[in-house]
Amino acid sequence: MLNWSWVERGIGSFVMVAAGGSSGRWRPCVTLAVTALAGLALAAALVISSRSGCLTLPWCREKRRHPLARKEWNNFFSRDGKLRGGGIKFLEKVRSGGVDPSIRAEVWPFLLGVYDMNSSRAERNAIRQQRRKEYEKLRRRCRRSVDEDDKGSSTEETESSDSQSSTGQPTVANPAAEDFATWQHIIRLDAIRADAEWIPYSPSQAAVPEAEALRLASAVGLTDYGDMEPCRISHAARLVAVLEAYALHDPEIGYCQGMSDLLSPILAVMEADDEAFWCFVGFMKRARHNFRLDQAGIKRQLQVVSKLIKLRDADLYQHLEKLEAEDCAFAFRMVLVALRRELTFGQTLCLWEAMWGDQAAVRQVTGGGERGRRRPPTTCCCMPLQPVCCRGGRRSWRGSTAWLRSKGSSTTSRGSWISGRFWMMHATWWPPSMTRSNKATLVSWRH
Repeated sequence: MLNWSWVERGIGSFVMVAAGGSSGRWRPCVTLAVTALAGLALAAALVISSRSGCLTLPWCREKRRHPLARKEWNNFFSRDGKLRGGGIKFLEKVRSGGVDPSIRAEVWPFLLGVYDMNSSRAERNAIRQQRRKEYEKLRRRCRRSVDEDDKGSSTEETESSDSQSSTGQPTVANPAAEDFATWQHIIRLDAIRADAEWIPYSPSQAAVPEAEALRLASAVGLTDYGDMEPCRISHAARLVAVLEAYALHDPEIGYCQGMSDLLSPILAVMEADDEAFWCFVGFMKRARHNFRLDQAGIKRQLQVVSKLIKLRDADLYQHLEKLEAEDCAFAFRMVLVALRRELTFGQTLCLWEAMWGDQAAVRQVTGGGERGRRRPPTTCCCMPLQPVCCRGGRRSWRGSTAWLRSKGSSTTSRGSWISGRFWMMHATWWPPSMTRSNKATLVSWRH
């Protein structure tokens, strides 16, 4: 790797000598010529280093790895449709290289626990049919709740007045029905506000006809979409359908803001709502504690973040202590939605796949009672930090806290910088689907 500080000092001294040793008339010309030549030399060095397969950045020292492609994915299966070797090699490939976008819809159900790694093709078909029926039952319950809510709103005043006149006390509505009505209202608001970053990654869903989009919206009772594009109306309707079903599936958690951020990428990959629902259920099995009302899960993970910073970057931790921010409350949103709002859509998919591969490896190894040479990551819900906790030997948390100190005590500055630093901890892995331009964007974002 080039020693950039040596190059800069050499160019600077050469320019000074050339400019100082020339006459006053030629000094500006010599300076300009030497500067231009130095710029060309630096550009050539960057091109040569990038073509070698690894950018010469301090946090990127490994060569790019190819994602799991269609041919390799098919070769992992035996004749009866079972993953060879219990899927261990398959998970290692996903953890180190990611997944090709063309097969994500087939791979993600395995990563999220929808299908068992040892299941056969016939068993998966049976599971798919059974769970499709379960999802349809949940949707019928949602539609009944909507109908009952409409009927109840029309007779609410009459019933309440009659009940109060006869007993002297007002009636108490069903708490579960009230909770679901509240969840429905929040879900519709969040679905309408969902971003459109997913559109370039799902061309088939982006080309949905307007009539089909309006039909989907009408089926879930979504009306406040205004002049949105048909693809966004369709996406919002699917968000409503799946999130309402999940609220009934897990009434203890119901719905909280932030779940739509976790579901949107899954909907963009999975074409069928029932398959997207069960993938989301698998995702939420490890993230649901983040959305508890007592915030016990998210507080526990923020403590893990604080301990990691203290362990890996003592200078940064001391600075946070001076700012009384060692509780890492500024990282609340980052951990809650797994960096979804801090990264681009494509970067989110790459990061989540690596984390899901880690978590699937945990289920496979611990469930089978086997122990590998390298212990897989824990199933902690602190998802953005998981790979770092487990494979710290292969990654390094590099950099200086001078940039953070220069930003002062602004909470926004601290949050943005820490967010970038979380991603840089994964940057020695650099997913193959992330292009050099994306890497350069992240580098400029960090600075």
